[in-house]
Amino acid sequence: MEPSLSYQARRALLQRTVPQYREASPSQKRTQLDAFVATTGYHRTYARWLLNHAEEVQQTLQRPRPRQYGPEVQHALFLAWNAANRICAKRLIPFLPILIESLERHEHLHISEECRRQLLSMSAATADRLLASQRKQSQRGLSTTRAGALLKQQIPIRTFEEWKETRPGFLEADLVAHCGIDIKGGYLYTLTLTDVATGWTECLPLLYRSQETVLAALQQARLLFPFPILGIDTDNGGEFINEAVIAYCEQAHITFTCGCPSVKNDQCFVEQKNGAIVRQVVGYDRLVGEHAYRQLTELYRALCLYVNCFQPSMKLLSKQREGKKVGYVYDLAKTPLQRLLLSGVLPAQKRQELLKVAHALDPIRLLHQLEQLQQAIFHCAAGCSPFISSPVSDPLYVFSVEQCTAGRLPAERNAAAPKAGLETLYREQERRKRVLGWRRTHKDPFEGEWEQIFSWLQANPERSSGDIFRELQRRSPGRYQPLQISVGCGKSEPPSWKLERSRGKRK
Repeated sequence: MEPSLSYQARRALLQRTVPQYREASPSQKRTQLDAFVATTGYHRTYARWLLNHAEEVQQTLQRPRPRQYGPEVQHALFLAWNAANRICAKRLIPFLPILIESLERHEHLHISEECRRQLLSMSAATADRLLASQRKQSQRGLSTTRAGALLKQQIPIRTFEEWKETRPGFLEADLVAHCGIDIKGGYLYTLTLTDVATGWTECLPLLYRSQETVLAALQQARLLFPFPILGIDTDNGGEFINEAVIAYCEQAHITFTCGCPSVKNDQCFVEQKNGAIVRQVVGYDRLVGEHAYRQLTELYRALCLYVNCFQPSMKLLSKQREGKKVGYVYDLAKTPLQRLLLSGVLPAQKRQELLKVAHALDPIRLLHQLEQLQQAIFHCAAGCSPFISSPVSDPLYVFSVEQCTAGRLPAERNAAAPKAGLETLYREQERRKRVLGWRRTHKDPFEGEWEQIFSWLQANPERSSGDIFRELQRRSPGRYQPLQISVGCGKSEPPSWKLERSRGKRK
């Protein structure tokens, strides 16, 4: 059996075998059939049918269909996909009419009517096939939840199966720790609040974890959400399960519930946003101090606008089990803003305000500001020590709504023009990886040493990276720490910078 034999090669072998097979005796046919099965890997019955019906098989072989979607359609699809932060096609295609209209309104896209017709009639499977050439192939955060059991009996438990809310206002809340690889010391937190019915999400940074900071963030969240908060569901952390939060919810007529201990699925709506929003954008670095807190606030101002207005999602409608198989039925992908407008709970004035903001926002300029804000957060990341504060030398990068609604794009955003051809489209974005999904790269620890490293490699190409690293330690005592070495297979290599790969890239 030749599992690597292509379909065309098997069909060519079939055409060569048929004349001999039909003229052979029964014993010779058995021998030829055995050889054909061994070569192609076909089942014996199917192989016999092919040899006896070669003309029918030949008639069914058609020439490949001409390419239906030309460069203009593919360019428009790639541009819209990048503007939506490279979401999957099942989420992108239902949102494509609104996104294309927004890109045209802000003069990022100019397409013909035929191109528009083809683009809007494209299926999700076709879009995935066209986007395959543009895709490139996680870390896990640490849990800092400490159960608050004193008032646990006073708060009702609400499980995942009990969420049947269709009215906006019932939120799930959770904290995300920006502690890096060590939970010791002080660091920032993010309070994520997600509406169950619409998916509307707001993120607020906390300087530290306490019932006072959580209560202040909840008070601020009531001003950010465009609808009144009717209920909050949290985990069993002591920052939520305390008298101050319970009293505030009772005073504000907010239903307060919690999930079962150690059952993540009871807060599945907010847990999904923790990964898809907070971890993808902010990452897993350690953030400490007032400067990082203020910079994270600016990032979330832009991020919540982008997520709620330009990131569609699908909601699970039903789940059917048939034996061992489970079938899931989802609704059509919609943005949180679309779901909120369809709910009918907003007054006319608030509805017009939201529509005006969404209409004025330019998704590409907003995405560009998110990149800059993300880089500013990466610069705030503290070192490995749990007690090192974030640097304050970098200026605070402030989010500007005006830059997302008017003005020209920076030069680097116009570099990948469609005139350069499809093979060069978005090369700059590919080089910088995914906009809201990349992880920050560490500062180059070998800065100033590369020329010496190259000279060693030229003189002794067989020299291992572990040997080079140990030589650098001997030359510069105290500069390279043992924690920078990963021991494996008898060699010591710096894990994050991979000298072997850098050797090939820098030659």
